[in-house]
Amino acid sequence: MTKASVLIVPGLGNSGPDHWQSWLQQRHPSFSRVEQADWDAPALEDWVRSLEQAVAAAAAPVVLIAHSLGGMTVAHWAVRSGSSVGRVAAALLVAPPDVESAERTPPEVHGFAPVPTDPLPFRALVLASRNDPYAAIERSCAFAVGWGADFIDAGDLGHINTAAGYGPWPDGERLVLDLLRAVDGGA
Repeated sequence: MTKASVLIVPGLGNSGPDHWQSWLQQRHPSFSRVEQADWDAPALEDWVRSLEQAVAAAAAPVVLIAHSLGGMTVAHWAVRSGSSVGRVAAALLVAPPDVESAERTPPEVHGFAPVPTDPLPFRALVLASRNDPYAAIERSCAFAVGWGADFIDAGDLGHINTAAGYGPWPDGERLVLDLLRAVDGGA
């Protein structure tokens, strides 16, 4: 279907079997998941290293499909100029959490603060919800601006996870497929 390698980058706790990232991976078996040694006690350096290894091992061009803390992992990795960053053609960053907010996010993710503010060296799209408990829509938009990413205000979708009813997420799949077509040159 695509010439790009797709890497799914889950957040805290991994994306369980009913999460939209798992649903997407089941529908597209060629998509791979970035694995972390500890999904419940994330360590920034470890998560960045795992992403670097996965991107380096994938065939270029790479498209990253990240959710929540996975999106913050992508941003940290990209601005640290991982040696494989040039292999990434695009990224979809869904519901990045405000890791700087003790009121909105759990302590487990605060080690990912501060939020990187440098432009990402590849095409990026940030999709956020107006009623995400982990980030105010204004903060999500500010992330996109800092990262030089396009921004989609998705309306009221919660954290766009299983608890919010995303499981199957055809609109998300459509975004991924559109991004892949763009990376593949409209093929």
